[in-house]
Amino acid sequence: MATTYDFPSDLRAGQEELHQVRAELSALLRRLPWSVEPLDGFSDDSGWRKIERPASPGWTADEQAEVEKLRRREHELAVFVSGHRFWSEVAVADRVEARTRLKHAHETPPGEGEGDTDAGRPHTP
Repeated sequence: MATTYDFPSDLRAGQEELHQVRAELSALLRRLPWSVEPLDGFSDDSGWRKIERPASPGWTADEQAEVEKLRRREHELAVFVSGHRFWSEVAVADRVEARTRLKHAHETPPGEGEGDTDAGRPHTP
């Protein structure tokens, strides 16, 4: 049977917030014009596929600040999650699997495969 991990609650919360921040940033970037600075539109069909972009009004100062804020928070959370003390308690050979399970832990209700305690160590059922 696969190993399950008792991820500390702060690590789970950090990973969940990281998912949320990345989703918010992605949605914001999809809504914004394609260029930060105002630029004319263009069309280029000399390559292997045609590329077209409409004119871009650029981003407002508020939009730029919001993107920067989200990127900064994403970076803080990525550093927190990847540098968490929990990873030193997981065997090196198991860290990729554990990290993958943490990324998907929000999909599994606590108590069903992934623990929600502060024990912070792997166990096998």
